[in-house]
Amino acid sequence: MAAADDLRFDPWDPAFLADPYPAYAELRGRGRVIRYEPTQQWLVPHHADVSALLRDRRLGRTYQHRFTHEDFGRSAPPAEHEPFHTLNDHGMLDLEPPDHTRIRRLVSKAFTPRTVERLKPYVRQLAGELVDRLVEAGGGDLLRDVAEPLPVAVIAEMLGIPEADRAPLRPWSADICGMYELNPPEETAAKAVRASVEFSGYLRELIAARRKEPGEDLISGLIAAHDEGDRLTEQEMISTAVLLLNAGHEATVNATVNGWWALFRNPAQLAALRADHALVPAAVEELMRYDTPLQLFERWVLDEIEIDGTTIPRGAEIAMLFGSANHDPEVFRNPESLDLTREENPHISFSAGIHYCIGAPLARIELAASMTALLEKAPTLTLAEEPRRKPNFVIRGLEDLNVTI
Repeated sequence: MAAADDLRFDPWDPAFLADPYPAYAELRGRGRVIRYEPTQQWLVPHHADVSALLRDRRLGRTYQHRFTHEDFGRSAPPAEHEPFHTLNDHGMLDLEPPDHTRIRRLVSKAFTPRTVERLKPYVRQLAGELVDRLVEAGGGDLLRDVAEPLPVAVIAEMLGIPEADRAPLRPWSADICGMYELNPPEETAAKAVRASVEFSGYLRELIAARRKEPGEDLISGLIAAHDEGDRLTEQEMISTAVLLLNAGHEATVNATVNGWWALFRNPAQLAALRADHALVPAAVEELMRYDTPLQLFERWVLDEIEIDGTTIPRGAEIAMLFGSANHDPEVFRNPESLDLTREENPHISFSAGIHYCIGAPLARIELAASMTALLEKAPTLTLAEEPRRKPNFVIRGLEDLNVTI
């Protein structure tokens, strides 16, 4: 076990946020598990360990199915944060079996390969329309004009959220996701609480409307499943809807702009992609590996574990570094190089185990659709100016990505 006091790993340093990958290499060289006091976490930087721990049932996204806060040596969240935690803690990402199993079984019906395949024409059409508007304008902000509207529209359509109601979804999502950063300040918590209250209130009204007039959407399906005996509480429905929207808003949006920013910085790879659009599926995987949208995923230690001779006690928190694992030279040949022809690419950007991203097939379709539309309709797409990076570590993305055509 190594300490991280003298390392370049610093989640609040702008230089680290601009390029965390050299610091990850340093971490991997220090060992398989590193204690990081500023967040009181155990950092795990190697691919093999991250992959194994994601499947290890001695760890959990929550501990409250087995322990009280007091039993686990933790303090309860501040009372004023309760709306955020009520919303967050009832989503399947932060639940363990049997509740996780029950909710995921119901939601997975909307994400079967057949269901997702049926969405392809809609996703491709929408991506084409968004890129057409970008081309007509001679350029714009790829984040605002293409990356954001596509996944937001798709998941909102699946959930049955009317188009006229979609404007607040992105700001709500961004404010809630601010709480997933390390040691978020009180101002961030206040925004997350406010967004949680407003988002939950809207969805409660939408669920009531769907009870009266069901549609073909996912929310109507969850209500019907509840009526037929597969029980979901109203709070679980609300938390599930928010989780799906947040995942679409954050992960797919950031994967899109991180990917294009990487392509602009690697012109030979972009030229190869423009010359051969058959590379798109492999490009999607490589770009998600190369600059990972979700850099860190946390787990609680429910039962004592040992990593490389270091005992991690019950009650500790483990931070699995996805970004580091995706650059591990033990798994990826020349990991610091962007290689759109990479054949072996077992990246873990979609996680693994029971919490593997349920929307991964849909995300891949959306990323491929927007990339293909841009390659076909905007072959002269050029970076207008260097983008601003968001001051976030866990959820890695850009503030903007301005382009010209």
